[in-house]
Amino acid sequence: MRRIYAIARKEFIHIVRDPRTMIAILIMPLLQLFLFAYAVSFDVKDLPTALLDQDQTSISRQYVDALKQSNYFTVKHNLVSSGEIDGIFDRGDARVVVVIGPGFGDSVAAGRAGAVQVLIDGSEPNSAQLGQAYANGLSRVFGTKAAISQAEASGMDPAQGGGLTARTRVWYNPEGKSASYLVPGLIVLLLTVMTVQQTANTLVSEKEQGTYEQLVVSPIHRIELMVGKIMPWAVMAALNVIMISVIGLLAFQIPFRGSVALFALASFLFVLCVLGLGLLVSARASSTEVANQLAMMISFLPAFMLSGFVFPLASIPPVLQGLSYLFPARYMTVVARTIFLKGGGWDVLWPEIAALAVYAVVVITLSSLLYRERS
Repeated sequence: MRRIYAIARKEFIHIVRDPRTMIAILIMPLLQLFLFAYAVSFDVKDLPTALLDQDQTSISRQYVDALKQSNYFTVKHNLVSSGEIDGIFDRGDARVVVVIGPGFGDSVAAGRAGAVQVLIDGSEPNSAQLGQAYANGLSRVFGTKAAISQAEASGMDPAQGGGLTARTRVWYNPEGKSASYLVPGLIVLLLTVMTVQQTANTLVSEKEQGTYEQLVVSPIHRIELMVGKIMPWAVMAALNVIMISVIGLLAFQIPFRGSVALFALASFLFVLCVLGLGLLVSARASSTEVANQLAMMISFLPAFMLSGFVFPLASIPPVLQGLSYLFPARYMTVVARTIFLKGGGWDVLWPEIAALAVYAVVVITLSSLLYRERS
């Protein structure tokens, strides 16, 4: 333990004495937080949708068919009761739930104004706004066609038809604030980039300076060396999680509805994952330039494009959806947004947290084996 402390102390001193490193660790994430939170915008398509048809008439089935044929909604679940709605939103299985109430078909058939209820997951504001607009547009078109059809069949004036409206309600983020959606994802993105980048360089720089061989031939065990080298970066990563979360809560007024302990556990496991990725890069890279390129390739791009931070994963091609499972940012983005915005707990998030735990064990074990091979 004394030797681990000595290595960690040496690394801390190196970090503190290098102003550029301190700026990169503590200041740049905050600048990027404000930049991304204000500047990023999104486009979405094929919103995952669940249906609850409580009417079960031919007219309600026609509305369901119109919804399924729409390019804007992808119907993935047919619900039996309203009690399933909370769970399907908490798990992220659907972004939109369409509820067709009893009497829907009778109202439309009688020429009275009909209505469907559209519930929208507001944890992704752009998806929520588009979903609301799509649902309103589809309902107006269907209602107009149904009113004309019923009026013509009964010999009435089509202009007297009741039509159809969609009564939409946005859950979790009713104001549609982009910051509420962005900040939890930014925690994951910035933590990934900073931790992988810095960890990837920590042992490569020792090799370039010629001090790595001295450490290898010293009495220090390789595991002690690795733990001592990454411990300061783990502390810095923890500080970043706290800083970005607090800034997000105070400056952007985003909610935090879940468990602090569960978020801390998930963050700890995620830090282990990205530290392990950085060590993998450090074990294979021959120079800091190569380390930086590899680190950028496996940190920024996946965390930005394949985590659900920018694009809802349901909207990207299936091949990329499958590829996203290879990167821990995918799991942590789900955890962060669910805890911050939905207040989801262990019962909902255990698959993602278990995946982070397994990922951490695998990547750290693999990096240890690579270091043993290189040494």
